Amino acid sequence: MSERSYYEILGVEKGADEKALKSAFRKKAMEYHPDRNPGCNLSEGKFKELSEAYETLSDPQKRALYDRFGKAGLNGAGGAGGAHGRPEDVFRDVFGDVFSEFFGQQRPPRGGPARGADLRYDYEISLEEAFHGKLAEIVVPTTEKCEPCQGSGAEPGTLPETCTQCHGHGRVRVSQGFFTMERTCGRCQGSGNVIKTPCRQCGGRGAIRKERSLSVTVPAGIEDGQRIRLGGEGEPGMKNGPKGDLYIFVSVKEHDIFERDGQTLFARTPVPMCTAALGGEIEMPTIDGGKMRVSIPEGAQTGKRMRLKGKGMPTLRGGASGDMVVELFVETPTHLSSKQKELLKQFASECGDKCHPESQGFFKKVKKRFEQDSRA
Repeated sequence: MSERSYYEILGVEKGADEKALKSAFRKKAMEYHPDRNPGCNLSEGKFKELSEAYETLSDPQKRALYDRFGKAGLNGAGGAGGAHGRPEDVFRDVFGDVFSEFFGQQRPPRGGPARGADLRYDYEISLEEAFHGKLAEIVVPTTEKCEPCQGSGAEPGTLPETCTQCHGHGRVRVSQGFFTMERTCGRCQGSGNVIKTPCRQCGGRGAIRKERSLSVTVPAGIEDGQRIRLGGEGEPGMKNGPKGDLYIFVSVKEHDIFERDGQTLFARTPVPMCTAALGGEIEMPTIDGGKMRVSIPEGAQTGKRMRLKGKGMPTLRGGASGDMVVELFVETPTHLSSKQKELLKQFASECGDKCHPESQGFFKKVKKRFEQDSRA
């Protein structure tokens, strides 16, 4: 064993308080824990050294003796590593349940009822269904309590027996050199009981696989990725424990006209060139299944946005609906006849630059740039 001081072993100052001691021990104990370093004698020794140092310094009486007389002062005081200072006990006191969970040994209930697992169900709806809401019928694969054995797993007329290996605790102690750990009993798998005569209906599982139909209310305004919780509709619990929950994850299919951002709907619509130039009206579909006439101002350009109040998606918990934003793009006519082309040529000669202010401004900037470059 190293002759370094306990403060040096933990890496703290001599005046460190209880919080600093515990924090230092946590960090170093995780690094040198035997389960993280199987078969490493060096780590095992360091872990024992850390436990001894923390067990002493965390006890005010022992710490006072140690500070005054060193290790010699601990003789007869229930020194480090005594009956109440085993490394595994010190580690468990500091880490609590984190110890079991960190090393994948989450402590199961000892023979008593346990809550059932939660279930997930993926459900896809259309944007229109998300707008209106719906009452959906779904078929969920799940497990149900076996009726013949009432969930015990034992053949009717018989009872599970107490496990002789763990004596009903569901956990056994295993020694690894100086270190002792609790683990799930391998004979009863942590239940504390052994079924000698399994139920013929469920094979000793206490539950059977089946499908069941459920009615689910999908609320209006639900968004992609949101979930609906049905309490008590999950897997049945062990030993007649409570059922888990069922979570329905909703996905909304892409729409061929609308894009959604929260309660706002976006739609991009073509506008004939003449309508954009002269102004007029176009007809737009709405998510509620209706149609709405939209006024196009004279001289409308591609990219112009029109906001239609209250024509978006409803809010999930009531209140005012969102808006629909219509973005225009001016459509250039194609497949022109000779007469139409001639008319357009006449129109172009009549227009001149004044009818195309954006083009006129752009080419003025280009001309100015060329003049600057030529003078440079």
